[in-house]
Amino acid sequence: MMNFTHRAAVTADIPAIAALMARAIGALQVDFLTPAQVVASQAVMGLDTQLIADGTYLLVEASGRLAGCGGWSRRATLYGGDHSTALRDAALLDPAHDAARIRAMYTDPDFVRRGVGRLVLSVCETAAREAGFARAEMMATLAGEPLYRACGYMPIERIETPGNVPVPMIRMGKNLA
Repeated sequence: MMNFTHRAAVTADIPAIAALMARAIGALQVDFLTPAQVVASQAVMGLDTQLIADGTYLLVEASGRLAGCGGWSRRATLYGGDHSTALRDAALLDPAHDAARIRAMYTDPDFVRRGVGRLVLSVCETAAREAGFARAEMMATLAGEPLYRACGYMPIERIETPGNVPVPMIRMGKNLA
């Protein structure tokens, strides 16, 4: 059993986060997407540095090694990184009516199925609940869907990203109350 720790991400962590994301997308999506879709997914996935600025993005580490990352947001953006500007909406959500966003969850391929994703979800859900949110939503990859279902998230809608090579994704939600 690994001993994981977690902490808030800071700007200096961005290169390590970007490397982990690229590695995770390249390795963990191949059983669910075509090679062209894996490449296309990088156009809509990635780090939204607003999460780091907001203090809602965390890193999971094992023996000083980055094992995973993910966060939550009180902003309207559902998914996408800094480079996917058409998907971004920095408007603040109203916890009385809106769902918090679970965002940018990635696990290093060397650490899959060891509890990294569950830890990120638990920390994020607790923080969102403490901020007054009664519900959380995310845009999940096909590779992430089994974990999210196991953690109580249910599909809301299935979409395909826009572009020459559409990538299937699933909007999922969970009651936090």
